[in-house]
Amino acid sequence: MRRDPVTTWLMRIYLVLFFGYLFLPLMVMGAATFNTSRFPTVTPWLGTTFQWFVELYRDGAMWTALWTSLVIAAGVIAVSVPIGLAAALLLTSLHARARSFVYGVMVSPLLTPGVIIGISTLVFWQRFGVAGGVFLSVVAQSTYIIAYVMLMVMARLQRFDRSLEEAALDLGASHLQAFRRVMLPYLRPSLLAAAVIAFLQSFENYNTTLFVRGVDTTLTIYIASKVRTGVTPAVNALGLILIVLTVLAAVLYEWRRRSERRRESIAARRREVSEAAEGGVGRALAAPAE
Repeated sequence: MRRDPVTTWLMRIYLVLFFGYLFLPLMVMGAATFNTSRFPTVTPWLGTTFQWFVELYRDGAMWTALWTSLVIAAGVIAVSVPIGLAAALLLTSLHARARSFVYGVMVSPLLTPGVIIGISTLVFWQRFGVAGGVFLSVVAQSTYIIAYVMLMVMARLQRFDRSLEEAALDLGASHLQAFRRVMLPYLRPSLLAAAVIAFLQSFENYNTTLFVRGVDTTLTIYIASKVRTGVTPAVNALGLILIVLTVLAAVLYEWRRRSERRRESIAARRREVSEAAEGGVGRALAAPAE
């Protein structure tokens, strides 16, 4: 069935506008990194320079903020992924009525504003003498990021064949062995994706972290403070580096995925050829007896 030419052109125009809306601001931001102007802009273009990468290298406060954000994100992954996995396993094993109630309770942090989560976490832990810092930032962010992990794992669990786990138990495996050998490999893609989502949600968080950070400064808060006091294209240089690293990571992941798929298809072909050859030899040996 051929498409209408008008529909085809409208679809092309929509795709151009869609990708332009997504990538044009990033291109402008990247171009501003090489402008001599002390303000992150491309107009007027005062000249091409690489000095903002040097300024970024010399900005110790920004690197400290970046390191703090990475430490908090690693802590959030370490907390959110196991608890989110446990929550997903619990929900899939409950009855329908209890599942609806528990599901609503676990998803409710997603509907709570980040400001409320940050303030309530700070007020609660201050009663136990815990001041703001990396620990409270991890706790506050994990409060709602756990729900993202739970939802992603549940989506994967809905397609899991429970008979595989039951077969492992019937063959003598313990529940821990069945989980480690059967279910965990099946959930690995969703767990990796959930870890990436948890990292990104933590790395870009501002509202919640603002109230629980204490004297520590994350990258988003540092950039926000620089915007108020006068931001330079050194921030653009950091953003450009992060974009390049993200694109390289995506390319490497896709290359690895296609390489594994190619190796699996080659191995499958070799097995088919081997089985066909063995079948031909068997028929040849059986032919004289007949």
